[in-house]
Amino acid sequence: MRLFIAEKPSVAKAIAGELGITGKGDGYIECGNDTVSWCFGHMLEQAEPDEYTDDAVPRGKSGKKIWRVEELPIIPAIWILKPKDDAKKQLAVIGKLLKESVEVVNAGDPDREGQLLVDEVLDHFHNSKPVRRFWVSAQDSVSVQRGLAALKENHSYAGWADAARARQRADWLIGMNLSRAYTLRAQRGGSRALLTVGRVQTPTLALVVARDREIEVFKPLPYHTIRAEIQHAGGFFTAVWKAKEDQAGFDPDGRLVDTTIANSIVGKVAGKSGTIAEYKQEAKKQNQPLVFALSDITLVASNKFGYSAEDVLNACQALYETHKMTSYPRTDCAYLPESQHADAPHVLEAIKHVNPELAGTVDGANPRIKSRTWDDSKITAHHGIIPTMHKGSKAGLNDKERNIYELIVRAYLAQFYPVHEYMQTTVGAEVEGESFSASGKVVTRNGWRDVFQETDDENGKELEEGGSQYLPVMKNGDDVTCIQATRKDSKTKPPARFTEGTLIRAMENIHKFVSDPEHKKMLRDGDGIGTSATRASILSELKRREFLELKGKQIVSTTLGRSVIDALPEVVKSPVLTALYERMLKGIEQGTAELDAFIARQEAFIRDQVTKANAGAVTIAGAKEAVPVSSLNKCMACGSGLSRRPSKKKGHYWWGCSKFPACNQTYPDLKGHPDYSKARNNIEIKSE
Repeated sequence: MRLFIAEKPSVAKAIAGELGITGKGDGYIECGNDTVSWCFGHMLEQAEPDEYTDDAVPRGKSGKKIWRVEELPIIPAIWILKPKDDAKKQLAVIGKLLKESVEVVNAGDPDREGQLLVDEVLDHFHNSKPVRRFWVSAQDSVSVQRGLAALKENHSYAGWADAARARQRADWLIGMNLSRAYTLRAQRGGSRALLTVGRVQTPTLALVVARDREIEVFKPLPYHTIRAEIQHAGGFFTAVWKAKEDQAGFDPDGRLVDTTIANSIVGKVAGKSGTIAEYKQEAKKQNQPLVFALSDITLVASNKFGYSAEDVLNACQALYETHKMTSYPRTDCAYLPESQHADAPHVLEAIKHVNPELAGTVDGANPRIKSRTWDDSKITAHHGIIPTMHKGSKAGLNDKERNIYELIVRAYLAQFYPVHEYMQTTVGAEVEGESFSASGKVVTRNGWRDVFQETDDENGKELEEGGSQYLPVMKNGDDVTCIQATRKDSKTKPPARFTEGTLIRAMENIHKFVSDPEHKKMLRDGDGIGTSATRASILSELKRREFLELKGKQIVSTTLGRSVIDALPEVVKSPVLTALYERMLKGIEQGTAELDAFIARQEAFIRDQVTKANAGAVTIAGAKEAVPVSSLNKCMACGSGLSRRPSKKKGHYWWGCSKFPACNQTYPDLKGHPDYSKARNNIEIKSE
């Protein structure tokens, strides 16, 4: 029997559909001499630090050991992976099937994590059977058939698994050790603050802190622009003044700041004659927008509806898993496999069924049109998010799911409308030796814009700048008159605060926030920090830790979040660490670098950082301050004194261990004493 192990049930179903289903069992599908089973993402996880520390260390009531400086750094000699609680049943199914198989096929996603995800399951069961690799970027019938016909040797992808393993271990070393080291350092400074540190979450927090502080110290600078109302025999138009290369009165950023010069230009040209120096008309086309990657739809939904990244991910996940109405959402790709173009009539039919109000728009779509979205060379592990052929119902969708679904549907429908066409006119006028320019746009074919109800956002901006307007027919040398010239006074604006959508886009394009050319290139060639599957949860974690908070649609740093960033070394809060990681991981993937050498470097880095963190103390602003410790009431978990603290409800109190966060045991207050019968413990650290 040949056993396929897919990364997720949907992939298993696609493979089984092409192999031919002959039966089903609990956790697997039979396909003649083949059996297809599946994982639910990573089935195994890194052991907690407690697994690697001295058994003599006291434990809290939850069973977790008390944090101690002497235990740091925690560096495993042998790395331990443990089955996740919710994966044990399916792992048992896979283990049983492995014993019955003669050959195994790794059907993880076509990336590092997909390779490791199945390989670590095989390692868990000490598999010695031959293993092949199924590698496809889409789940449509044609793509799956091609993958089944082109199975490779699994060992040829060992570098991919090692690269994922290296990233996993390095993130654990950073998250577990530095979170503990800097939390204990804050404790020595008298602050009750849990300082979680992560290779992704810390630079993300640093982005917001830097942006907020930049806005707070921003001082608006005045500058001028000049606009002219120009008369031609064919009509009037508005033009904007363009400076000469050696024009005086400009600041280093190219803004006219000298009011005297601005006034002199206005007086110089007003009422004077001139000529048309340039008149050019070009027929232009604007291609259909791509379908959505997760970061794209997060940005649109954040700006349009104010949804959080987690809101968008949850809605997309429900549309995919529960309602079966859209494709896999955790994708960084906005393109589609060319083989799926043939599915268009069936998808359009399903869209019309689910959205009868869009019947006219669907009928106007031409499934023979093939936009640039269909491009096999641009496909990564997953393709863009699109509607499926499932004829479901919107009745069961909540408001967020309904809005997200409509965005996905309209983006797909736009692919089957013609390109947007317009005539672009550019005019240059000379008046008294001064240059003015204007541009106009006349739509000749609306095309895919018919699908969207909103007007083009850029049109408003262009019109404000004297750009998108009707221009009379002219030719070079025509006479014109400057009827009126106006000085417009403006002030520079601070950078915009982040929303969840723009912050996720910043994580994706983190290279834009790095100055070193080499590091910038490494980050640009990679996928930023985090992944499409983890960025939303990272933002949720930063909000849960009260490092970030929402103010309307904007996401801002708290006093605690800023203090955390100020307490950490630059190397930890800079995205450069990810750039250096990616360069080394790429070498491991390609077989030019070794996993063990990479981990040895990370261990040396962690030892150095822990030594620095252990030297001294730091007070964290915005954190709960240390309070008096009782000598009578002791913590049942570690024996340390307890502190009585006021609750949010006036006149109520609770008790917490004075060794927090090394021990996070808490107790309700019962007439001035801790109620030991109702102890609570809820600490959690994430490593990414």
